[in-house]
Amino acid sequence: MRPDLSQRPFELSVERVIAAPCNVLYRAWTDQIDQWIAEPGTVSMTVEPGAPFFFETRFEGQRHPHYGRFLQLVPDELVELTWVTGVPGTNGAETVVKVELAAQSEGTLLTLTHSGFPNEELKDGHAQAWPQGLVLLEQRMADHA
Repeated sequence: MRPDLSQRPFELSVERVIAAPCNVLYRAWTDQIDQWIAEPGTVSMTVEPGAPFFFETRFEGQRHPHYGRFLQLVPDELVELTWVTGVPGTNGAETVVKVELAAQSEGTLLTLTHSGFPNEELKDGHAQAWPQGLVLLEQRMADHA
């Protein structure tokens, strides 16, 4: 079941062409999330629609738990999931991250849309963080391409 985002209208979108094929990036968001964003050893994830997941990230020495569930999975094309973090992430709001993958001659066009922020401040924080995350994704997945 999709969360009701009608009371949380703030959304952002970022695009990046990544020098890796769609299948590598799909696996990075599903089976290999601990190779780029999640702290190794913290991932509990079953990759199927409706299945919940958990992982932690570390930033500036702080632990940041991430919770969610998969909404849609289309191999090598789409990963859509809910995304819940504490302060200062989503402040406990269940947001939605949609990752669309499209093959390009130079790799994959990755379009990330993050919806359901309760305010502009949280959206803006993620608008600054996601481009950095996608750079890290590209760096870590270059070895798998």
